[in-house]
Amino acid sequence: MINQFSKYQIATAIAILFHTVGLVGILVFKSDLIIQSTAFNLLLSFALLIWTQENKQRFFGLFTALVVVIGFAVEVIGVNTGYLFGNYQYGHVLGPKWQQVPLVIGVNWFIVIYCCGVCVTTLLEKIIQPVNAAEPPQVLKAISVITDGATLAVIFDWLIEPVAVKLGYWQWQDKDIPVYNYICWFGISVVLLALFRFLPFDKRNKFAVNLLLIQTMFFLLLRTFLD
Repeated sequence: MINQFSKYQIATAIAILFHTVGLVGILVFKSDLIIQSTAFNLLLSFALLIWTQENKQRFFGLFTALVVVIGFAVEVIGVNTGYLFGNYQYGHVLGPKWQQVPLVIGVNWFIVIYCCGVCVTTLLEKIIQPVNAAEPPQVLKAISVITDGATLAVIFDWLIEPVAVKLGYWQWQDKDIPVYNYICWFGISVVLLALFRFLPFDKRNKFAVNLLLIQTMFFLLLRTFLD
C-alpha cells in the first residue's frame, strides 16, 4: 500500500500529523511536553527534507553543512555580543546548548533557507516563466531567488517571533523585537540563498514547498490564538 504514495506525499502527511498534534497540544491542552518536543519536530522536518531531496550529490551536502554551520555561528555571535539581531537570549525549550545557543538552531536555519529558496525557484519555473515568451536572463533569475527568498525568510521570521517569545524559545532584553533583527535576517539570508542559487544541486522539492506552507499555517494559528 505504501508504494502507492510518493515520498513527497508521505513526508507531507507526516509533517501535517506532527504539526497538527503540536497545534492541538499547545492551544487546547497547554502541554509543556509538546512545547519541549520542538527540537524533535525540527529534526524530523530536517530529516524529511533530506529524504525528499532528489539527487543528493556532494554539492547539496556542502550546502546543507554550510547553512547549518553558518546559521549556528551567527547565532553564537548574536547571543554573545549583540552585534547581530540585537540583545536576546535562548531559553531551554530548544534543547541542549553550546555557547548559549541551542545546537538545533543551525538546522532551523537550513529549513527556512532551503524551503524559501525552493519555493521561489518553483514559483519562477512553474508560474512566472511560462507566462513570458522569452527566457529571463540568468542574472535576473539569480537576483530574484536570492532577494525574494530572503524577503520570504524575513516574513517567516516576523510571523514566528511573537510565538517564539510566548513559548519560551528565546527572549528579547527590551521586550520589543528590534527592526535590526529583521535587517540582519535579510542580510544573512541573502548570503545563504546565494549559496543555494549558485551551488549546482537539484532545486526541486515538492515537500519543501508543502513544509513551508504547513509551518506558516502552524505559526499563523498560534500567533492568532495563543494566549
